Amino acid sequence: MAGTDGPERYHQLLRSTGLDARQVLSGALAPFEAPRPALRSLAQYLAQPEQLHQQLREEQPDATPPRLQRAYLSVLQQDLALQVIAPLTLRLFRDGQAPLPEPDRIFLAPPRPEAGTPPMQARWFLAPDQPTVTVATFVQETGKRLEEWYAVFRHRLGISPGAYWSSMGLGLGAPFSAVWNLAEPAPLCEQANAWLAGFGNEVGRHLDWIPLTFNGQSCAIPQRRGCCLKYLLPEGGYCGTCGIYRKDRLAALSRQTRSRAPGQWQPGQ
Repeated sequence: MAGTDGPERYHQLLRSTGLDARQVLSGALAPFEAPRPALRSLAQYLAQPEQLHQQLREEQPDATPPRLQRAYLSVLQQDLALQVIAPLTLRLFRDGQAPLPEPDRIFLAPPRPEAGTPPMQARWFLAPDQPTVTVATFVQETGKRLEEWYAVFRHRLGISPGAYWSSMGLGLGAPFSAVWNLAEPAPLCEQANAWLAGFGNEVGRHLDWIPLTFNGQSCAIPQRRGCCLKYLLPEGGYCGTCGIYRKDRLAALSRQTRSRAPGQWQPGQ
């Protein structure tokens, strides 16, 4: 199956630049968190999307304009990609196996009480201790699941194709985000694009990895072909992958010393 050699090629590329892939990927994974309370599973929301609309109305009663509602739901869908799909992909690249994103084992938590945490971020989590599968099975089955979820997020929740698929692309591309300014840009972009193309759905059409040199700094960044609408939210701002904001972010980075510590900036955030 196309793309199933992605983790192996990734390890080879990082070795060629003096990086330890396991160390990089472990560093990119968030520390273990204690179990959190759950509202409902993703499976329940997929079966009854109105429950997600109702949850939004309860949490954001002032978000009455339809476009603002779509923005909240779009950012929540991006959170699903970054909190669930990304860690699974990091584990897959590190260990050669990972659990599947089973919707009945993915849960939405209440908003975090910590001050400064946006209400639609850091919400989704995967229940621990799930069985793992091989790279080939992960690619095939995850590709199918994302296609199934898309039908609901697009037609029942109003998320645009570009927003949905580019967000999922950021999740699936998490191993490449971890070394966006550390590995050689051209081969990293080639590998990232080939990896996304292997899932057999639209994800590769809505996000491209491109090599870029900005003020003398060589890097590889994902270029979205869709907007998550985060800028419409009160706590908004622009994502690191937004074309409007990218130049400012890269300008700031060009003034920093090149670092070998992964996670200096994750382009999906």
